[in-house]
Amino acid sequence: MIDLHCHILPGIDDGAKTHEDTLIMLRSAIEEGITVITATPHHNPEYNNERDGILEKVKEVEKIIAEHHLPIKILPGQEVRAYGELIEDYEDGKLVTSADSTDYMLIEFPSDHVPGYASKLFYELQLKGIQPILVHPERNGEIIKNPEKLYDFVTQGVLTQITGASITGHFGKKIQQFSFQIIEHELTHFIASDAHNVTSRAFKMKEAFTIVEKKYGKSVAEKFKNNAEQVIINEIVYPTEATPIKKRKILGLF
Repeated sequence: MIDLHCHILPGIDDGAKTHEDTLIMLRSAIEEGITVITATPHHNPEYNNERDGILEKVKEVEKIIAEHHLPIKILPGQEVRAYGELIEDYEDGKLVTSADSTDYMLIEFPSDHVPGYASKLFYELQLKGIQPILVHPERNGEIIKNPEKLYDFVTQGVLTQITGASITGHFGKKIQQFSFQIIEHELTHFIASDAHNVTSRAFKMKEAFTIVEKKYGKSVAEKFKNNAEQVIINEIVYPTEATPIKKRKILGLF
């Protein structure tokens, strides 16, 4: 299993703080059945993590893996908060795509709204040959209230990733139910951990995939797993046609 979104690099954002924290997270990931992690530290106004620093931290984690003979692989990545100079910074070599060698980039929004320039940004990224992956839309306040915005992004060609812990109910019943609706309407393409530690923000991948397989069948669970593999080998992910979530279906939840 491949985890495309994880805050496992030590000491650079709100994820692992020390090498020991990273080691604990690596061992937990292995127990979950994860074989590859794309390390995706935040790049936002609070945490300025650019490409060179991320690559150095990945080397540190590779040493931890080698020293402890762990059966897991770490790849560089980044969780980029949408901002006005994103394209310019990408061209300047400051940003990291998934595995630092693919055309896929994780993009996040602020938790409470969708930036007004988001559609234009996604379009410009696609013109540059970058496939945006919008992360955890199920936890964005504006998308929860107006799920048609998510449909619009997906029909624009944006891929999305929901969090394992959202599926398991860790963020509450409402977000869990909205996550199910997103899956049912083909509005997401990946499940990842967004793990920050092994307690309050743990991996939850094994549990999430168990729920998805039980609720939607093995083929749906395998589709999510295969899509993640397509990303790190830089092959095209072919989404199933999405359908809009009708507002009336979520009024009782939100």
